[in-house]
Amino acid sequence: MKEKRKIPGELALLAIILLNSFGVAIMSKSGFGISSISSVPYVFSHAFPFLSFGTWNYLFQTALVSTLMILAGKWNSSYLVSFVVGIAFGKMLDVHEAWMQFLPTALGFRILWFLMGFAVLSFGICLSNHCLMPIVPTDIFPRDLSALIHKKYKYVKTTFDVCCLTTTLLISLLLLHRLSGVGIGTVICAFSTGKSVSVVEKHLMKHVEFYRLTDGFRKV
Repeated sequence: MKEKRKIPGELALLAIILLNSFGVAIMSKSGFGISSISSVPYVFSHAFPFLSFGTWNYLFQTALVSTLMILAGKWNSSYLVSFVVGIAFGKMLDVHEAWMQFLPTALGFRILWFLMGFAVLSFGICLSNHCLMPIVPTDIFPRDLSALIHKKYKYVKTTFDVCCLTTTLLISLLLLHRLSGVGIGTVICAFSTGKSVSVVEKHLMKHVEFYRLTDGFRKV
């Protein structure tokens, strides 16, 4: 059997921040709706535009981290690091949104942007689940919740996504009186992201293994 390639979790975490923020932003650019998780802060950024999409994103992530600690019934220091990672994610989201203003918006390109965003997010979430590092709260929430309630990740992820989609629909209709950030793409993401992540996971983890560089430094 071929030996697995070993990758530092810290390097994977950097890739996660860059990839996932890119995936969310490019999916938003497609106009077909964004990932169901990101749709919640997205609709708030339209209802209350005095804060950017990135800022609403890490406020939402703070709520997720707080919920996890309440459910676990204990303080988890890794969640604090996760919050910091969430801030970095939110800042990168604003950076990507700025340069993506210049991308073409013809129908063919929009389809490409959505497919690209979906693929990148599926890969990025898979990295998040295995990098051994504190990760973006929107990724850590379904992962840790599945462990807390002893349910398979793909089912928890799908349920969480559907709940986010429902929340976005309600907020959008009540506050904006129109659909914002929700489209056929959001529905596709809600029902298929969990499954697509599992497929990527099945193949990726046959070839790579993650480790922490910081663990080696502690032993020195």
